[in-house]
Amino acid sequence: MNILITGATGFIGTQLVHALEQEHTLTLLSRHPGKAAQKLGMSHTYLKELSSLEHLNDIDIVINLAGEAIANKRWSHEQKDRICHSRWQLTQEIATLIKKSATPPHKLINASAIGFYGSQAQTALDEDFIPQKDSADEFPHIVCKEWEKSANNCRSIQTQVIILRIGLVLGNHGGALSKMLPAFKLGLGGSIGEGRQGVSWIHQTDLINLIIFMIKQTHCQGVFNATAPHPVSQSEFAKILAHTLKKPAILPMPTFILKMALGEMSQLLTQGQFVLPTRTLTSGFQFQYPYLNEALHQLLQQT
Repeated sequence: MNILITGATGFIGTQLVHALEQEHTLTLLSRHPGKAAQKLGMSHTYLKELSSLEHLNDIDIVINLAGEAIANKRWSHEQKDRICHSRWQLTQEIATLIKKSATPPHKLINASAIGFYGSQAQTALDEDFIPQKDSADEFPHIVCKEWEKSANNCRSIQTQVIILRIGLVLGNHGGALSKMLPAFKLGLGGSIGEGRQGVSWIHQTDLINLIIFMIKQTHCQGVFNATAPHPVSQSEFAKILAHTLKKPAILPMPTFILKMALGEMSQLLTQGQFVLPTRTLTSGFQFQYPYLNEALHQLLQQT
């Protein structure tokens, strides 16, 4: 199949390209096509802007992973604009191209995030959960809600839309785990605040496999949580990570320090959700790493 991937040079996109390149013809969107080709290989077609296309008649599936990293910089007004603009505008451009196509892609797989649900304390929730007003005012929810709205504009009789609400992705060469490891390897890790907030995570292999699973399915549409079926509290996460590294986890990080250092962005660490992948499991997808201790052991034995 001919697959268009946005965000192809990112942490997840790079792995996805390598997983698909043997069986599919890939068109990759990148702001820096030359650098992307050096990283991902010369056998793919590279685009700098979607505006260079008039339609998507030759594309079978679009996988939209692009977006400014939400946790890389403090949330200034300018950074918030970049986070929103990088997701909303590109997805709207995809919708426009799909509507212009006589033979449009038969599927859009669009990334979103569990930030859609807002902060939900100890409440277990799945794809049917609708955030109430307080959570709906949080920035991550606003970003995801509008992002998903733009993606759903692509839906038609000819084009299915699948939205993956992705949790904390655990991997060796990017994502949150690589940022945590230095402190934990020194025995300086610990829970954040009271540690009761939920951490809904997914192993990088399971996320790639889930995307490939959705490529192959004909019956799947709508929202699916890309999170392992056994979320944990933040304190449990810290204990399991430290135990896997054979290190102590006795130095909690006070909430007020994170708020001083990160501002509003601190809510990504001090608040959380216990997200369950109910529709994902019902679809028939099987997680290779459903439990955190297994996932971390597999990842950390390679470091």
